[in-house]
Amino acid sequence: MSDDLHENAKTTQQAHSESATGAPSGTTTPDGSAEAAQVLADLEQLSRERDTFKELLLRTRADFENYQKRVAKEREQERRYACWPLALDLLPVLDNFQRALDAVQEDSPLRQGVVMIYQQLQEALRKHGIVPMDAEGKPFDPHLHQALLQQPSRDHPPNTVLKVVEAGFFYHDRVLRPARVIVSVAPAEIAAEADRSTAPPPAEQTDSRNA
Repeated sequence: MSDDLHENAKTTQQAHSESATGAPSGTTTPDGSAEAAQVLADLEQLSRERDTFKELLLRTRADFENYQKRVAKEREQERRYACWPLALDLLPVLDNFQRALDAVQEDSPLRQGVVMIYQQLQEALRKHGIVPMDAEGKPFDPHLHQALLQQPSRDHPPNTVLKVVEAGFFYHDRVLRPARVIVSVAPAEIAAEADRSTAPPPAEQTDSRNA
């Protein structure tokens, strides 16, 4: 009997507790479920935004690093070739020195003085990366040479630089001025023989009477 009374009291107390809270014990209210779902959705949105901004930051940093490298390379190129206009203006001076040496006799005291000054000027230019090309006897290269004349030659293969009329120069790894040269070609009889050797044989004629 006492157990029944105790059970009824417990049931009554639980009913009062549920009526006070508005929901059975151990369950979640509809408002609580919606609020939790909204919190999760907000967290997912923030996570996506974080990933987006992180990717943007990494891309921006990579672009900025590439920009810094490009600017540094451009500045290095500018420093490396800063004397380009001056070098071009000095080349005619070198040409005139060479012409003067060609015009003066070998045993002339004047020639010795000109040679000394010419060598000093060449050494000064060499220190800055300005050096003459070695073109004579080399195969003709349109990137390095400018052909002025073609001269038949039996002693050299065609398209060989026979003579340098005006020296070419490098500025470090770039062509400051191409060399102006005379280029060899095959003599006329050799060229004609080569044409005959490469020409196709004549077609055989058939005798119509034997056909």
